[in-house]
Amino acid sequence: MTTTAFLEKVYAGFLGMNIGIRLGAPVEPTLWTSERIGRFYGDIHSYVKDFKNFAADDDVNGPVYFLRALNDGALDRSLTPSDVAQAWLNYSREGVGMFWWGGYGVSTEHTAFLNLLHGIEAPASGSIQTNGKTLSEQIGAQIFIDTWGFIFPGDPKRASEYARIAASVSHDGEGLQGAAFIAGCIAQAFISDDIQDIVGVGLSLLEGDSTYAKVVRSVRDFHAQDPDDWRACLCYLQQEWGYDRYPGVCHIIPNAGVCIMALLYGKSFARGVEIATMAGWDTDCNAGNVGSILGVAGGLSMVPDHYRNPIGDMIVLSGISGYLNILDVPTYVKQLCKLSFQVRKLEIPQELDIQEGVIDFDFSLPGSTHGFRLSEKHGFLLRNEGNALAMLYDRKVRPQNTRLFYKPFYRRFDFDDERYMPVFSPTIYAGQTVSMSLRFEKFSGESITLSPYVRNTSTQEVIMFGSFIVWDEDQREITFTIDKDHPKLSGAMIDEVGLLFEANSPSKNRDFGVVFLERFTVSGKPDYTIDLAQQNKEFASITPFSHNHGSWELVKNAKGTTQMEVMALDHGEACTGNYFAKDVRVEGSATVHRGSSALISLRVQGARRGYYAGFHKGQLGIFKHENGLFSPLVSKSFACELDTTYSLTFEAKGTNLRVSVGGGQTLSVEDSSFTHGMVGYAVYEGGRVAFGSLGVKEMEEQI
Repeated sequence: MTTTAFLEKVYAGFLGMNIGIRLGAPVEPTLWTSERIGRFYGDIHSYVKDFKNFAADDDVNGPVYFLRALNDGALDRSLTPSDVAQAWLNYSREGVGMFWWGGYGVSTEHTAFLNLLHGIEAPASGSIQTNGKTLSEQIGAQIFIDTWGFIFPGDPKRASEYARIAASVSHDGEGLQGAAFIAGCIAQAFISDDIQDIVGVGLSLLEGDSTYAKVVRSVRDFHAQDPDDWRACLCYLQQEWGYDRYPGVCHIIPNAGVCIMALLYGKSFARGVEIATMAGWDTDCNAGNVGSILGVAGGLSMVPDHYRNPIGDMIVLSGISGYLNILDVPTYVKQLCKLSFQVRKLEIPQELDIQEGVIDFDFSLPGSTHGFRLSEKHGFLLRNEGNALAMLYDRKVRPQNTRLFYKPFYRRFDFDDERYMPVFSPTIYAGQTVSMSLRFEKFSGESITLSPYVRNTSTQEVIMFGSFIVWDEDQREITFTIDKDHPKLSGAMIDEVGLLFEANSPSKNRDFGVVFLERFTVSGKPDYTIDLAQQNKEFASITPFSHNHGSWELVKNAKGTTQMEVMALDHGEACTGNYFAKDVRVEGSATVHRGSSALISLRVQGARRGYYAGFHKGQLGIFKHENGLFSPLVSKSFACELDTTYSLTFEAKGTNLRVSVGGGQTLSVEDSSFTHGMVGYAVYEGGRVAFGSLGVKEMEEQI
C-alpha cells in the first residue's frame, strides 16, 4: 500500500468514526428507543440535528488521548497496560470531560480511573476480579479502540493484541473480545472491502466460546437466511440479545450485535452508520465503530459530502490540554500514519515527517479544508480543488464581503450545548508569523480587496494587518506578524485568523472568480499576555485555561485588578498554552490568602507531569511532578506572607530551570525529565490563592 493510499484510508476511517458519532449522538439517551427514532426521524439519510460546532464525547476522546501512550514512551518497545493507564490519568481532568463520570461502581471508566488513582495498577484496574463481571463487560472497551486499528493496516492480529492491552485498563472478559474484534476489523479493512471477509477476520480473533463470538455468528447466520431486511434482524436482536439479558448501564453484547448487523446489512458507509443509528441502544458508539470500519474499507469516495462537510475537518475534544482539544483532522491523520510507521519500525516517508505543535496546512488530502470556514456563505462557496482551498465569489459588488478564516480558539458561544465541557487554549498567538500562499482566477469584474486579519475574541473586533487590491495577479504571498502590543489586541486571545474579502466592482461589472489558498503556515515563537480582565468563566473554566481540581473564579482585588482565584482542599491547577512549547519564560503573580502553596508552571504535560516553581510548605523552590510524585528539585526556606502579592518569573532553557521572586531571590537547577509542555498556575496544598495575569514568551531552543 502506498503512503498516499494509507493516508487516505486513515482519513476516511477517522472521518467515518466522527460522522457516525455525530449522527448517533442526538438519539443516544436510553429514552430514545428504535421505535421512537423511527417515529420521529423515519428512515434516516442525513444528520438529525445541526450543531454550531460538535463537541466530541468519550467515543473520540478515548481513541485520541489514550493512543498518546505511544507518544509518551511506548514507541520503541512493546505496549503495556501501565503505559495506557498513565495516559488515562495524565490526560483526564478528574470528574470533567473525557468520558462519563457516572460514579464508582456505576461507570466502568470512572471506576477504573479511581482504581488507578488509588494504586490498583492496570490491568487489575479493569479486571473482573476487581470490578465484577457486569462492570467489566460494558461497551467502553470497543469505543476507545479505533485508533489502534488505524495504526496497524493489514495486520489485524497485532491490532487486536494492542487493543486488548489498551482495553484492559478498564475492561475484561467480553469487553476485551470487543476491543480485539473492532480493531481487527479496522486493520483488515485496509486490505479488503468485502464485509463478510472483514467480519470473518474479526471473528477469527475471538475466543471461540465467548459470548461475543456467539453474537457475531448468530447475526451472520440470520443475515444469511434473510439478507435484505435489517429491521427483522433488529427484532431478532431485541428478542434474543437485548439489554434485558445483559445487566449494567450499557453492555457490550447487545451493541456488538447492532454493529455486526449494520456492517452486514449496510454494506456501504452511509447505510451502515444510518442502520447503526436507527437501531437504538448506544447509537453514537455503534455508528462510530461502524463508520471507522466502513470508512477505511470504502475510502473517501464512499463518504457522502452531506455527512462529511459538517464535520469541517475539525474535531473538538475535552482532555486536560486546551491546545490538544482543538484537533485539525488532516494534520492528525498524518500524525496517526507517522505513529504507524514508528511503531512498526519502518522508515518514515518524507510527507509524514511532521512535527506536533506546528501549523502547516497544504490541503493535499482530497477534500481537505483544515477547518477553514466562511463568515458569509451567500454567493460564496468553499471547497478543496486541486491541492488548494478554493473560495468562489459569485458576481459580488461593493461592499459585499466575507471572512475566510481558521479558528485557533473556541468560546462557549460557539456551541449549542455543554457536551463534555470542552476547554481551549489557542493554537495561534501574538508574536507568531502567519503566511498564506494565494492564487487567483478572475472570470469578470474589476478588482477585489483582501486583508489579512485576526479577531480579538474579547471584543469580537477584526484587526487587519494591511490590505491589497487584486487586479489580474496570478499569485501572491502574504506574511504578517501578530503584534502583541497592537492596541486592539494586547492581552486578548485570538479566535479567527484569515482573510477579509471585499468586492470592489459596481453592480454593472460584478466580481466573479476564485481565490485559492494553497498553503497556510504559522511560524515563530509566541509572545503574549493573558490579561485576566479580558477573560470569562465558560464551561466551568476561566478562558483560556483548563482546570483540574479546585474551585476557580475571576475576582477583583482592593485595587480593582482582576485576578484568578483558586480555592482548593489539596490540589488545584490551571493549564494553558501550546502543549509543545519548549524553552519558555512565564511571568505572573500570586497572593496567598490561606495555605502555603502558590506555584507557576511550565512544561506541564498533563495531570501527572510538569515543572512548578514558587512557594510550597515554607519553601521557595523548583518542583517536579512525575506520575503522582511531587518533589523538590531545589529549594530553600522562605516565609511567604499572607495577603502579600509576589511576582514570579519561571524560565526553562534546555535543561536549565530558573525561578526568581520579585526580580530578587533566584534559584536554578538542571533537569532533563520534560522537554516541552503547557504553562500555568497551581497549588499542591489546600488553601486560597489569587493569581495575576500571565505573560508567556517562548524562546528559540538551546542547541
